[in-house]
Amino acid sequence: MIFATVVKLALWLYCRTSGNKIVRAYAKDHYFDVVTNVVGLAAAVLGDRFYWWIDPIGAIALAVYTISNWSGTVWENAVSLVGESAPPEMLQKLTYLAIRHHPQIKRVDTVRAYTFGVLYFVEVDIELPEDLPLKEAHAIGESLQIKIEELPEVERAFVHLDFECDHKPEHSILSKLPSSQP
Repeated sequence: MIFATVVKLALWLYCRTSGNKIVRAYAKDHYFDVVTNVVGLAAAVLGDRFYWWIDPIGAIALAVYTISNWSGTVWENAVSLVGESAPPEMLQKLTYLAIRHHPQIKRVDTVRAYTFGVLYFVEVDIELPEDLPLKEAHAIGESLQIKIEELPEVERAFVHLDFECDHKPEHSILSKLPSSQP
C-alpha cells in the first residue's frame, strides 16, 4: 500500500502540471487516492496502537471527504455533460468562419455550439442560392463541416443547407407539456 501511494503521489505531481482538462482530472483522482491511503493507513495504525475509536473516526472522515470531493467534481462537470452553450466568442468565431468560407454562401442563418464533454458539438445553417446544383451545394457544406471539425475545440459539426431562411422553423419547440386530461 505504501508503494502504491508513492506511485500515486508521483502521478499526481506529474499530471497536475498538464494543460489538458482530462489529465488534470486524473491528477485530482491520484491526489484523492494519496489522501485516502495516508489517512486510512494512519487511522488504522493509530487505532490499533492507541485507541480503538481512531479507526472508525478516520473512516467517517474519509467518507465525508469522499462525498464532498466527488460531489464537487460532479457539480463542476454536470454542465459539460448536459450541453452548455458555447461562449459568445466561440459562436462569433464559428459565424465568421462560416460566412467567409465560400462566396456562394448568401447568409448564415443559425450557429449553435454546445458542450459535449470538454469539446463542442456545432450546428450551422447556411443559405445557398436556390439554383445552385446539389453537387456544388453538398461540396460547400461538406468542406465547411470539415473546416469546423478541424478546430481543436470541436468534436463534431453539422452543416445544414437551405435555399432560403424566411421559413417556419423545421423543429417545433415544446413550450408547455401536453395535458394528460382527455
